[in-house]
Amino acid sequence: MNPVTVGILGSILLVFLLFLGMPIAFVMMLVGFLGIGYLTSINAALPVVANTVYETASFYPYTIIPLFILMGGFAGNAGITKELYQTFDKWFRRLPGGLGIATITSCAFFAALSGSSVAAAAAMGNIAIPEMRRFRYAPKLAVGTVAAGGTLSFLIPPSLGFVVYGMLTEQSIGKLLISGIIPGVLLSLAFIGIIVFQVKMNPSLAPSNPEEVSFRKKLLALKGIWETVLVFLIVMGGIYLGFINPTEAGAIGASALFIIILLKKRLTLQNLSSSLFEAARISVLVLFLVAGASVFSYFLALSTIPMAVSSWMAGLEVSRYVILSIIILIYMMLGCFLDAISMMVLTMPVIFPVIKALGFDPIWFGVICVIMMEAGLITPPVGLNVYTLAGVVKDVPMQTIFRGAAPFLLPIIAIVILITIFPKIALFLPSMMGR
Repeated sequence: MNPVTVGILGSILLVFLLFLGMPIAFVMMLVGFLGIGYLTSINAALPVVANTVYETASFYPYTIIPLFILMGGFAGNAGITKELYQTFDKWFRRLPGGLGIATITSCAFFAALSGSSVAAAAAMGNIAIPEMRRFRYAPKLAVGTVAAGGTLSFLIPPSLGFVVYGMLTEQSIGKLLISGIIPGVLLSLAFIGIIVFQVKMNPSLAPSNPEEVSFRKKLLALKGIWETVLVFLIVMGGIYLGFINPTEAGAIGASALFIIILLKKRLTLQNLSSSLFEAARISVLVLFLVAGASVFSYFLALSTIPMAVSSWMAGLEVSRYVILSIIILIYMMLGCFLDAISMMVLTMPVIFPVIKALGFDPIWFGVICVIMMEAGLITPPVGLNVYTLAGVVKDVPMQTIFRGAAPFLLPIIAIVILITIFPKIALFLPSMMGR
């Protein structure tokens, strides 16, 4: 068989094994190993797998993953999530859907400390949903708002999505992180717009809150955001100005939040061990996914499929934006079946060469890609944020959470279109970086 045929058969085998329920990291590693062994020899394939796993696990810059996850764990244990919500509740409670607006704003600020969307959904679910229920918010709006708001942690830095994309495509992780700031703010505002629109159209979704809050109390409430602003400015400001690299920024951010926990006297052995365990668990998961994707990418490179696909698509007599639209639709469909990181590691070996051949900026496409991964976090039947929230709010059916999150897909698509029309939204800050 010629290499292209072997590559196609390997891809079919990969999909078949995924449907059987095998973990995607090991499926990619197995299929990659078998493909390399067939196209070269088993003696050549064995070192590829061994070296890839070792090099992925021992590559120093990848320590950024546990550090960013640790930041989120420390932020939650320090009570920052609850303080953020209480602050923005006082500022927005009188607006239409005010508690929903406070939830989205809190999620955006919490995203500035955590790279995990699942952690954000779980934390905000425990805090915001009981409060929205107390004021008789419709369950669909309450759970949908939290599920969508949690996705912001995948876009607003420090973002695990950008870290994985940078690892897979060998792009600057620092520039990728900075590129998510403006789109993250715009998407947060778009989410708020959807909440206000829904409440204006159907006021029964969110009864108005009659409680008045004085301007003095609002100003005093701002003390609840100082930790978030301080840590974000240190971490992202340091990366932006070129004083520190992303790995150093993760260490500084985790250390700063650890000190905050100590000062607030909220450090317990249970808090510390749970934060460390979660950081280790997610890091191992991501590193195995990246190692599996690397082995599979090596196999695809031997099969020449990525080059053939990129040459074919680049040679089509259609606008490159038509091809980009097809890629976005593919991501929308894959988001129904795969979690965000798995989707990224599975598609990037083929999609990224196409993007480069079409002349799109890799940093800009990273933003588009991460936003589309966000959509996958709330689309049925495999919306990871929805499943997380269903575990937190056990008396709300999963179908209700999916229905509540569905309207928030519209802002996601709208922001993708906006960034496609105006690429500078994503590229302006990275272009001004210190290094």
